[in-house]
Amino acid sequence: MALAHDTKEMRQVLLHEGSRQLDYEIRNIVKKAEELEALGQKIYWENIGDPILKNATIPDWIKEILHGLVDDDLTYGYCHSKGVLGTREYVAKKNNEKAGVQITADDVLFFNGLGDAIGKLYQFLNPHSRVIGPSPAYSTHSALEAAHSNKEPLTYNLDPENHWYPDLEDLRLKVKYNPSIVGILIINPDNPTGMVYPVEVLTEIVEIAREFNLFLVSDEIYTNIIYNGVETKSLSQVLGDVPGIAMKGISKDTPWPGSRCGWMEFYNRDADPDFNNYCATMENAKMVEVCSTTLPQKALPLIQEHPSFQPYLAQRRQEVSERSKVISSRLEDISYINFNPTNGAFYNTIVFKDGVINNNQFLEIDDAKLKAKAEDWVENVSSPDKRFVYYLLAAKGVCVVPLSSFQSELLGFRITLLEEDIEVLDQTFSKIADAINEFCTSDKEVEAVMS
Repeated sequence: MALAHDTKEMRQVLLHEGSRQLDYEIRNIVKKAEELEALGQKIYWENIGDPILKNATIPDWIKEILHGLVDDDLTYGYCHSKGVLGTREYVAKKNNEKAGVQITADDVLFFNGLGDAIGKLYQFLNPHSRVIGPSPAYSTHSALEAAHSNKEPLTYNLDPENHWYPDLEDLRLKVKYNPSIVGILIINPDNPTGMVYPVEVLTEIVEIAREFNLFLVSDEIYTNIIYNGVETKSLSQVLGDVPGIAMKGISKDTPWPGSRCGWMEFYNRDADPDFNNYCATMENAKMVEVCSTTLPQKALPLIQEHPSFQPYLAQRRQEVSERSKVISSRLEDISYINFNPTNGAFYNTIVFKDGVINNNQFLEIDDAKLKAKAEDWVENVSSPDKRFVYYLLAAKGVCVVPLSSFQSELLGFRITLLEEDIEVLDQTFSKIADAINEFCTSDKEVEAVMS
């Protein structure tokens, strides 16, 4: 006979209050897609920025470099807690060639991917100190910044009516009237919008940081994926004497997301003792962990200095540019959305115009089981863009991420530019275009708004 047990509470509350911020819709939507896949629905994956998932092939010359490292016994050992010295020297040299803020190998710190780096960035800030970032926000930054502070994320607006450029007046006023803000985050090129920060905008953000004694953080993971003739500069080239941190990695341009290899570059550490101590604390935290993975660090300079690397990057940029034009041809003339061509990274964010979507709209679904799934998912959804995304998934099999999941009051969704097969890409975005038109015309009130 089973014994009855009294229900007891733990002695103390276990969870950090900020843990409720750790929701990641980019991955959560996969669970729904897999449910549909099990029912026979073909899925077009547009939810996550993994080139390998979209059939990117790694060149033989990169594989040969890795084969050589696998045969080197030293690859299997710990490296210096800050990272492989030769690789840190290489990274510092590449930065210094840009003729901006100069650094040494001691100003470079390696992590197991930028997710690890982003976590450390916010973990060791005073809980009352905040870093303001762009909205729409990249979920890893916004969730971890909010989790450390036990508050909602602090954001400045990117403007879809102005190429997704930052609203600098919005940023300045939020910094001025919120003394808890100690840093400004930029993501350049931006995820999720695909916007590339113009140099004059970067310069103005630096001036805001200088005026209010802030540090700057620039997530530059997509720095090698800029196309369509657009230009920008790295943080070190515009920073001057302001303290700053650049975050870089090899997951997107090599591409090697499974390497989990990213790093920080610390600029102007001596400009402020508190900032220097902050950087040192992140170094100490990595020392406690021993080090980051050795093999990808050893591979980094060998890959980037190989004579095939720059032509390879140029080819990849051209391919993403061509995909951006295919997507533009399908979406740019749809009257229900605001569409901005993407010029960097491999994402685009589509925004529905005001009043165009609501919680009465739907897509026709012939399969009864798929229809039941969609209707169950949308029953308690409060945000109309999630409703659209769930119907799009069930009706068309296209998996995208709702914009409301990116800390934005705008309604829309994010897509990727990673599909290698141009015919499949065109088919996917034809489905998206059809879905937008069908969804928005499923409610007569919308027609009145548009007219």
